[in-house]
Amino acid sequence: MANAPTLSISPEAGLSRYLSEIRKFPMLEKDEEFMLAKRWQEHEDSEAAHRLVTSHLRLVAKIAMGYRGYGLPVAEVISEGNVGLMQAVKKFDPDKGFRLATYAMWWIRASIQEYILRSWSLVKMGTTAAQKKLFFNLRRMKSKMQALEEGDLKPHQVEEIATKLGVTEAEVMSMNGRLSGPDSSLNAPLRQDGEAEWQDWLTDKDAESAEDTLVESDEFDTRMTLLQEAMGQLNERERHIIQERRLTEDPKTLEDLAQVYGVSRERIRQIEVRAFDKLQKEMKRLAVEQELVEA
Repeated sequence: MANAPTLSISPEAGLSRYLSEIRKFPMLEKDEEFMLAKRWQEHEDSEAAHRLVTSHLRLVAKIAMGYRGYGLPVAEVISEGNVGLMQAVKKFDPDKGFRLATYAMWWIRASIQEYILRSWSLVKMGTTAAQKKLFFNLRRMKSKMQALEEGDLKPHQVEEIATKLGVTEAEVMSMNGRLSGPDSSLNAPLRQDGEAEWQDWLTDKDAESAEDTLVESDEFDTRMTLLQEAMGQLNERERHIIQERRLTEDPKTLEDLAQVYGVSRERIRQIEVRAFDKLQKEMKRLAVEQELVEA
């Protein structure tokens, strides 16, 4: 980006020091973030962009830690996430009602995933949406089936995975072979003492896969644009409730928001349902208007 913000510290220079240093950057209040974003948007103020980026470096590090199971240096994963963050700052429109963290986390994940796909030594791994989904979900599904400990997948397990992910059984078997190769062993030691293995650092096998949302479509940018436009149809309270309940990594409870607005939990639920319905209808209307889908 023009006048792009530059980082004075790098994770490659020393991960522990980097993580310690980024904690020194203060978090931004909503009004302060809005004004900085407007300064960047209207005047390409590099200092404003720099503050927006540095105040969200901890978010990048947090997201990057969820990708430690792919055998790549964490410092490099964080660096790629920082690239996504800067892209998010470049495209961020504060008038849409989002907080930057809500918008940026999708760009951060997308950048990290593209880096992982580029870096893995998989010959003709495939880049279709379904194959990307298979790549990022095969380990998690094998773990649920306890297939990591049992060795090769059994025929019924191959069939189940293929059905759930919308790929062929041959693709499942091929990807499993590649992910089980010598350069990607889940049992490869992290340290010379051999006490920790890569599989110890995989994301929670019971957690909902955040990758599902990203890898199944190459229309990420279009979807985010539609979402931003549709959010403009909500009032301030509806936007806030939708953001806190559905568009953040740590969703607030109904009780949390009930206390903020001084109403009942049921009232918050009703507002959320109504706002989400409005959001869906507006996104569909915009998609039809832009001829992205049929009416």
